[in-house]
Amino acid sequence: MASVDEQHLPSPFPELYGHGVRLRLWDADSDADVATWLRGLTDPEFRLWNTPLRPVADVGTARESLRSKVRGAVEGTAASYCVTDAVSGVALGHMGVNLINFVLSSARVGYWVLPEARGRGVATRALAVASRWALGELGLHRLELDHAVGHDASCRIAERCGFRYEGTLRGAMFEAGRHDAFRDMHLHGRLGTDPEPKLS
Repeated sequence: MASVDEQHLPSPFPELYGHGVRLRLWDADSDADVATWLRGLTDPEFRLWNTPLRPVADVGTARESLRSKVRGAVEGTAASYCVTDAVSGVALGHMGVNLINFVLSSARVGYWVLPEARGRGVATRALAVASRWALGELGLHRLELDHAVGHDASCRIAERCGFRYEGTLRGAMFEAGRHDAFRDMHLHGRLGTDPEPKLS
């Protein structure tokens, strides 16, 4: 159950718009948002490349997972956005600016897209919007993006949005569906001083 503070304190993060998408904060009290979150985190393609730290398998665990995202937004440590179509408002996926560290002026970004919205540049557009905000209005200097080695689509999205490949981190993330085995991941980074990429 969310505390009174979590339910009523405003998040310091704004809604974001651009490239045909709207990024709004997730609402853990919304059954529709919880259902979307559950679909996203249990999608086989998502699970192939990502292993949540805490299992999400049903509405209850999805709501608790989403509540933790809302807490992060209230505390100012993570901005978790539901990516929607700017015109219809239909949910398309997730865009997170996570592990916000104002001392080091950095954060880590991550995203996923619902199956029916794939192939339309949703992740690229959402990442471009979130990165422009994080390196601009939010005032961060560095954003990091990582993904499992072999996830070529995520690699292309990172590069399109100006995140340079910086190396391979050995055994840095969980294997698919496991918490007892690890795999390598690629690290990409983008600085506030890097040129703004031009999306085609």
